[in-house]
Amino acid sequence: MKFFGTMINSGGVLEIGGIKVTELAEKYGTPLYIMDQKLIEENMLKYRENFKSNRFKTTVVYASKAFLSKAICKLVEKYDLHIDAVSGGELYTIKASGISMERVHMHGNNKTDDELKMCLDYNIGSIILDNEEEIERVSNICKEKNQKIKVMLRINIGIDAHTHEYIQTSKHSSKFGESIFDERFPEIVEKIVSDKNLEFLGFHCHIGSQIFDTKAFHEGIEVMIKETKKISEKLNISIPEINLGGGFGVYYTEKDTAIDIEKFMRSMIEHIEKSLEKENMTIEKISIEPGRSIIGNAGSTLYRVGGTKETFGGVKYVFIDGGMTDNIRPALYQAEYEAVIANKLDEIEDEIVTVAGKCCESGDLIIKNRKLGKAEKGDLLLVGTTGAYGYSMSSNYNKAQRPAVVFVKNGKSAISIKRESLEDLVRNDVYTEL
Repeated sequence: MKFFGTMINSGGVLEIGGIKVTELAEKYGTPLYIMDQKLIEENMLKYRENFKSNRFKTTVVYASKAFLSKAICKLVEKYDLHIDAVSGGELYTIKASGISMERVHMHGNNKTDDELKMCLDYNIGSIILDNEEEIERVSNICKEKNQKIKVMLRINIGIDAHTHEYIQTSKHSSKFGESIFDERFPEIVEKIVSDKNLEFLGFHCHIGSQIFDTKAFHEGIEVMIKETKKISEKLNISIPEINLGGGFGVYYTEKDTAIDIEKFMRSMIEHIEKSLEKENMTIEKISIEPGRSIIGNAGSTLYRVGGTKETFGGVKYVFIDGGMTDNIRPALYQAEYEAVIANKLDEIEDEIVTVAGKCCESGDLIIKNRKLGKAEKGDLLLVGTTGAYGYSMSSNYNKAQRPAVVFVKNGKSAISIKRESLEDLVRNDVYTEL
């Protein structure tokens, strides 16, 4: 398994943030999400320091759907980032963290009226409008509350990013945004601009997730700038902002060549500046929305091995005390991961195994047919790069308790999210005799 951040081999035991995982397992139990805070902070700084220009302002918006907790919100504020949300629950969590709500931007293709009212009540930075119908709903709510809100419009620019179908978001058939190829598109923009309850900032796009093709991002930049200029001239309006979204790919296995954050951010800025110069255009601010690439490699999931089993069909299983309830991605879209027997790092990895969870599902497989060291009952198995979409997509299927999330740094550890108790599982369970 490839090591990231502060991971080191300490006498045959994996150490993260200056603490051996054996100590973390003893103190916090398993399954356990471990977040390398130093690496998170380094990634935030890389984005903030390299996505900069002398020609326009820049903002780095953390995509909270990757992983959200009060602790991550505090880091967002500490490193002068912004943050987005896609639900009332995410808005509430961000608000509860105590950070400035001017840093918050609300996404979603089907925001409820209650969620839109929360945006106004919380005085968030902006709402990213998804469609024409939503324009009217936001305007009406603003009118009811006698408030005005800053808005952007999500647009579908038709870039075909080479990634899994479920995480492509800019195809012509995508559920997100309004297409720039729709002949009514200028009318939709004019509808926003002419609405006295809305302050139109500009356009937002997002071509997909886990993208390694840097050309796709450059194409997206060119299309966004050209379209912004086109609409600006057609409607005779000033469009101050562009949000280019995120989707920057990270390493999961040897099949992946992760995007170099510092190098690619500088190349993005250079490409933006050249495109603006080519179009003889100025822009006030450009934003990006990294999530996975900030948190992904910084997170790992630690499991206790319950035993092994070799089937009549020749498959050797290693059973762990978690599974698809704490990592649904392999079952959802065949995501692949690397792992190690974390308390036996010095042993030769020569056993081809499949790591299976404890859910009552044949598809509850975290890793298939990969080499690991010899695993025995009681060993600790660690799966890397689970910082993004691990906890945030976790569930209580089979009444599993969601694991704890612990942050580690410089030999210290702190709980970010407590492990769910059995009592938590029935907290909202009510029986009424009818």
